[in-house]
Amino acid sequence: MYQPKFSITNPILKYIGQIEGAKEVVDYAVMVPAWEVKFQEEARVRTVHFGTRIEGNELNYSQAERVMAGEEVIARERDVQEVINYRNVVEYIDKLGERYNVEGPGGRAVYSESWLKKIHELTTEKILDKVNQGEYRQTRVVIKNSQTGEVSYKPPLPVEIKMQIEEFFDWLNSDAGRDVHPILRAGITHYELVRIHPFVDGNGRVARAFTLLVLYREGYDVKRFFSIEEYFDKNAEDYYQALQS
Repeated sequence: MYQPKFSITNPILKYIGQIEGAKEVVDYAVMVPAWEVKFQEEARVRTVHFGTRIEGNELNYSQAERVMAGEEVIARERDVQEVINYRNVVEYIDKLGERYNVEGPGGRAVYSESWLKKIHELTTEKILDKVNQGEYRQTRVVIKNSQTGEVSYKPPLPVEIKMQIEEFFDWLNSDAGRDVHPILRAGITHYELVRIHPFVDGNGRVARAFTLLVLYREGYDVKRFFSIEEYFDKNAEDYYQALQS
């Protein structure tokens, strides 16, 4: 079975403690329902905007907000479609997140490989050919340094993808996996999906989206007031360095 390799350092323990403290404050905060809905809607726009911008989408915040509201904007067709798609991904995650803590043994959250494929299908609708939407890649790919052009990483071969994904989900749903703190589980999920790079395109968005799903289903949605994608975008250099380390 797959077993993640990681060390729990003092800084990690400190950060988890800070996260738990902040989570408790938000969870027990009393707020007017109308304001709560407003904050959630704003966070959803930020999630979609920054989640696509970090991948090179050129729409600004206002344009993304208008696209999500169903309005027309003058922009590159792919940029508009990426925003529409990621909005659909976030809505899909919201629905799955509502089922938190009701499916697994002892009421613990479980995860399905089919959700990963569905998220990719939604992410790449009208962007990739149908044959590649929600399906693992059948070609070999390499990750290159955008500045030097040098190959920085070679993901697993196509024949290895399904086995590695299945082994990862077996761990995620196992007792051993559930014994790992949810924040670390989310981080491991993000890293593994980026490492395996299972699809021909959209792997970054899918990895971040599935990570968000793990946080939601483990009870770390913090009322959905915040956007982890916004943090990644504003700290993009650190984010990519961490993935490559």
